[in-house]
This record gives sequence, structure tokens and C-alpha cells, in this order.
Amino acid sequence: MIQKPSTRKKARRYAVQGIYQWHLSGNDINEIELQFLETINQNKVDIEYFRDILTNTLINVTEIDEILTPYFDREFDEVNPVELAILRLASYELKSRMDIPYKVVINEALELTKTFGATDGHKFVNGILDKLAKQLRPLEVKAKANRP
Repeated sequence: MIQKPSTRKKARRYAVQGIYQWHLSGNDINEIELQFLETINQNKVDIEYFRDILTNTLINVTEIDEILTPYFDREFDEVNPVELAILRLASYELKSRMDIPYKVVINEALELTKTFGATDGHKFVNGILDKLAKQLRPLEVKAKANRP
């Protein structure tokens, strides 16, 4: 069954909060996932997607951070933790969720940043994700650029 976009949007919102919580607390991934599953309205959220993006982002966080770091214009520990959570999530989606167009990944990340991040944080996130998309999805980016 195909989920409505709004259910995935909500799944991303909760996943970013979970990634942020993990970053600050260092709590176990499964604990964080269970905590969110107890509180979210499962009819309004794509639970399967939430589990995938939360768990796989955190399981692969070292690799994701290695992919992101070259694009940062500041030290890793100076990146706003909210923006870092969003960048980690979007990086996972760009790298592993080929079923989602890169433009959708970037737009969703920008919306999350405008909601939760610093005033101009979306500019930082957009710059990183544009470069990362060219690295991780070069054919898709090139095809999009060549369309009239």
C-alpha cells in the first residue's frame, strides 16, 4: 500500500526528533524508537518508514558523518545539533532510499530545518545537500538539470 505523503512527512519529523535525542542523550536506538512509538498516532504516521529512517540513520551514523564532513565549513562539533540531525536523516535518504527523488529529500529537509533549525539554518542545510546529491545521485541530478 502506498502511503500518503503527509504520513511520511510526519515520520521524518519524528525521526529527526529521535536522531536529535540520540545525539544529545546517547540512549539506545531501540529505547528511543519505542518511546516514539508509544506516543505517535500510528494512523497518521508511516510507522514502517519511521522505523527504517530512524534505525538505519543511526546504525550507519559513522558512515553518514564521514560522507557529510567534507562539505562542512566548520568543525563537526560546531554544527547545530538540530541541523545535524536533519542532515544525517537526509543523507541516509539520499544514499539508501532511491525510491524517493533527491529533490523531495532536499525539500523535506529544508522544511524541517525551517521548522526546527536556526533562523538561516536552511541555507547551510541546502548547500550541503545540493553538493551531497551531486555526489550520491549524479545521474538523477544531471537528468533533472538537462530537462527543459
